[in-house]
Amino acid sequence: MKRILSFFLLSFVFINVLAQIPAGYYNAAAGLNGASLKTALKTIITTGHATNITYNDVWSAYQTTDRDYDYDNDGTILDMYSETPVGPDQYNFIYGPTDQCGSNGYSNEGDCYNREHVVPQSLFNEGLPMKSDVHFIRATDGKVNNERGNLPYGKVGVYNYLSKNGSKRGNSVSPGYSGVVFEPIDEFKGDIARMIFYFVTRYESQLSGFSTGNMLAQNTYPSLQDWELNQLLQWHTQDPVSASEIRRNNATYAFQGNRNPYIDHPEYVNMVWGTPVIDTQAPTVPTNLIANNPTSSSIAVSWTASTDNVGVTSYEVYANGALKATVSGTTTSTVVSGLSPLTQYTFYVIAKDAAGNSSPQSTTATETTLDGPAGGGSCGTEDFSTIQDGSALASQYATRTWTNNNITWTATLARTDETISGKAVCTQKGTLTSSVVSGGVQTLTLTTQRKYTGSNGTLNVLVNDVLVGTIPYSPTVTTTTITVGVAGNAVIKIVNPNNDRVAMDDLTWTCAASLATAETKKDQSEFIIYPNPVRNNELFVKGENLSKVSKADIYDLSGKLIETIANPFRNSNKINLKGLVKGTYILKTDHFSSKFIVD
Repeated sequence: MKRILSFFLLSFVFINVLAQIPAGYYNAAAGLNGASLKTALKTIITTGHATNITYNDVWSAYQTTDRDYDYDNDGTILDMYSETPVGPDQYNFIYGPTDQCGSNGYSNEGDCYNREHVVPQSLFNEGLPMKSDVHFIRATDGKVNNERGNLPYGKVGVYNYLSKNGSKRGNSVSPGYSGVVFEPIDEFKGDIARMIFYFVTRYESQLSGFSTGNMLAQNTYPSLQDWELNQLLQWHTQDPVSASEIRRNNATYAFQGNRNPYIDHPEYVNMVWGTPVIDTQAPTVPTNLIANNPTSSSIAVSWTASTDNVGVTSYEVYANGALKATVSGTTTSTVVSGLSPLTQYTFYVIAKDAAGNSSPQSTTATETTLDGPAGGGSCGTEDFSTIQDGSALASQYATRTWTNNNITWTATLARTDETISGKAVCTQKGTLTSSVVSGGVQTLTLTTQRKYTGSNGTLNVLVNDVLVGTIPYSPTVTTTTITVGVAGNAVIKIVNPNNDRVAMDDLTWTCAASLATAETKKDQSEFIIYPNPVRNNELFVKGENLSKVSKADIYDLSGKLIETIANPFRNSNKINLKGLVKGTYILKTDHFSSKFIVD
């Protein structure tokens, strides 16, 4: 439980800490500000820093630096990720090897504590003395530390992970950044800000060689990316220096010989970096909303982009007053699916920025869905609510198999502890594959979100081992519908060919009419590939109007794009396949697709 310090006790604490700052320690900083002050502080806190401390020594430091004498006052480990400032903690760690994380690892909160680098050590390649600098390495719960990973700190909008004390991970709503971030509870936001300010001051001359991690800047000043700097400045102001920080600063000084100047002199923060910039300006209204191209279960919606002083991060699409889709700020169209036949829908769109500011709603557009054809009705759904962890931990990437609605699903290299609208399956270079489903697939809809750090990309969708389309993913929750048009029995396979960790949720598909298949077969039959298997690295195609084929893509059976050829039949009906190893491939053009074998 948090102890409320009286004015007199606070006065004593600050007098006490001032007494422990060596006389003249900050003299060289007098009269300076901005970059000059920061560099002077770097020199001050580098002098005396014992750089021969090993990473293993950090465990020993916690005996004095990370003990709780200010909240519960019981001498247990003071953990930012489990401490409950008001009320009893849900669990505690006792200092010493028994509660330290070791070779047995952890699967739940409360299993063990480890060493959390507030600035991830991957950014400086685990180099010394950074790796063992106690000023920014805190004792924290191993499970929560793992959930944070190497994410930057920021303000979370909708969380996809929540610890027992309220620390959370999710998409950022910190102005200027829309990636995934980790947000501590309010009690420790200022602590984290001042630790990061210490880091970029102590190591300012080395930052150019560090990775940014979407938080650092590779320069000596200001040393932080604008969005992160503004967020940390706000946290520094909102959560002033606490008694526990002062105690830790003194203990760390005794252990490694240097101090955190932003705890000793909180005013230095604004003297170096100024005051935070708060974004309160909402995006402009999306304009020119159009609803068209109805089917029996979907309507296409498009609009003209909004503008924002920082940047639009997402659009929310509403139908008859209900939120139907959220797309990224760079997208200005979507297909709203899951609609009822012969029903009128009125749409509007709202733009949002990283700070959570929302535009007024756009003008409305109205469209009516068509009558349901022989195909086109809802054919199948998978919401991943029945997915089983199996023998592997939920946070491990493993093969998962489960059955729902009489369909058996297999996900490879998949974890099961992520959420979007509900429980989701998250793959990294893995696949999601169904058993055989009847009724075909006319359209397929999937909600995606990239978790953790990485790049935006696409998932490959295959039906009966033929690539039928791609689905984009980004840190923003995005729902995408693609047209497939395959009738009869079908096996759905979604491939993540990338290292990005991509969560999938709310997979649905509509049935395909027999006519659609007949037309597809007729179109396919107009083109013949030969020889198959391929000989002499040459694949020939016979068919009418080959010269009109604008592009040919070659994929392997995992859905990985091997090669793209523009205007492949401009001069002949031959494709040169040099460089392809033995195996089975898919040739996909804007007119046909077919498997072929390289022998």
